[in-house]
Amino acid sequence: MSGSRREFLKAGGVALAGLWLVPGREGAAVALSMPRTWPALEVIEMRSDALGTQVWFDPIGLFVRPGTTVRWIVRQNVHTATAYHPRNDHHALRIPTGATPWDSRFLVNPGDHFEVTLTVPGVYDYYCAPHEAVGMVGRIIVGQPGGPGAEPFGYWKGKAGTRDWRDVPDAARTAFPGIARIMSEHHVRVDGRRE
Repeated sequence: MSGSRREFLKAGGVALAGLWLVPGREGAAVALSMPRTWPALEVIEMRSDALGTQVWFDPIGLFVRPGTTVRWIVRQNVHTATAYHPRNDHHALRIPTGATPWDSRFLVNPGDHFEVTLTVPGVYDYYCAPHEAVGMVGRIIVGQPGGPGAEPFGYWKGKAGTRDWRDVPDAARTAFPGIARIMSEHHVRVDGRRE
């Protein structure tokens, strides 16, 4: 290997055929896979069947890297995207401690949208205010699972300062996709829904 090529590799590596060549032990080059590029924006659609009897977020489960912006867009019906947080109508905390809670308020017209940029790693559970009781909820994992959203439902009961927190309704509890499934699939869609 020529001196200039060796010096180039020692200085930091080169991308070649999908691999990074970086200096290894005693100056030998080591090939590492290039990191997968992740979108800076992910879209979640707020859906409904024609009669409004079925409502859902699509995807219902999503894995993103920290710093990703998530945009909710109304396709049919009237919806909200609201974080499970005591500031939102005394709901139980199910987003990472230190993360900023959000509430889109009512999004009425098709195409209306709301977005947040998620930077704190962990599980973020959210709901649609008018449709939470029928199970219109979603789950986003940022970076890695953790925080209150990864805890069992009702984890907070009996803890100081949580007496007025509202429980997650049964229909919502059963609608959330599992953490392992989201980590495996990255985009979990609701099966069997028709417009």
